Amino acid sequence: MDISIYETPLKEERKIEYERFLNSAGLRNEDDSDFIAWMKDDDGRLVASGSLAGHTIKQLAVDPSIEGTGAMAQIMSAIVKEAYEKGKTRLFLCTKPKNLKMMSSLGFNQLVAIEDAVLMENRRNGLEKFLNKVRQDAEENCSDLENVSCGAVVCNCDPFTLGHRHLIEYASQHCDFLYVFAVAEAGSMFTPDDRIEMIKQGTADIENCHVYSSELYLVSRATFPAYFIRDEEHADEVRSDLDITLFAEKIAPALNITKRFVGQEPFSPVTNAYNTRMKKLLPEYGIELIEIPRFATEGDELAVSASRVRKLFEEGDLEAVKELVPETTYNVIKKYAE
Repeated sequence: MDISIYETPLKEERKIEYERFLNSAGLRNEDDSDFIAWMKDDDGRLVASGSLAGHTIKQLAVDPSIEGTGAMAQIMSAIVKEAYEKGKTRLFLCTKPKNLKMMSSLGFNQLVAIEDAVLMENRRNGLEKFLNKVRQDAEENCSDLENVSCGAVVCNCDPFTLGHRHLIEYASQHCDFLYVFAVAEAGSMFTPDDRIEMIKQGTADIENCHVYSSELYLVSRATFPAYFIRDEEHADEVRSDLDITLFAEKIAPALNITKRFVGQEPFSPVTNAYNTRMKKLLPEYGIELIEIPRFATEGDELAVSASRVRKLFEEGDLEAVKELVPETTYNVIKKYAE
């Protein structure tokens, strides 16, 4: 049986066939894959598939008629080979707990597990190396890290706004050492490098604020897929719980983080639900969640948000954008407008 690689988007007829196969396996098509690997039998019937979205392998399925034949290993091998050829050597996957042993045999290592899902990575010490690097930098900036109050802000900042600045400034006043983690996956407008530079420039005057890339270990929808959960509302909860548990069990203890700061989210149901899960889960690990009201500029009834800034930018209203972002961010946005 041969394996073919198809770049997305799929042609309509092929997409229908693919989604029918996923559905028969109890899976959902999250429709964000970069390419799809699939296997057909001698009769031309689709019997196994898998895909890659960003750095994450997902939507793995094998027809029951060929289970135990090594089909999954072949699909995984094809995906990893294609990913490596595209320069993606760091890979994640999220699967059901019952698949843990099989995925371990294929070279993936568990990062965190909850009742309905396991997050795995193909690097044996990837998270440890990430945390050691952050910890080493933090200790260079604070010689007594174990005996000070450490807090964290995790933000996308696409782009960095006065709202983000307000949250970080507040957080910096309520802890001794503040980690700001910039979400590392691609944004809808700015690159990860541009976003982290905007945060660094926009907070350069806050002495106890230290900015780091999350390296896909925090709040990355791509890293935490839940295609194997039928109920989409429950799937969002699974994604949130994986991310929150990874933060609470592995990241926070390694960096002595006992506080996490977030802004209220009156507009996005997904983000609001995520904040609600944090309120429930983080205290179980001794981490305080501090939620503050969204920031609005004087005389403006609307809260400052990155989505609002992007909309104004798309409309060409740079003067309105200028009122909602730090000067350092505005200088970057002007370059995008040129």
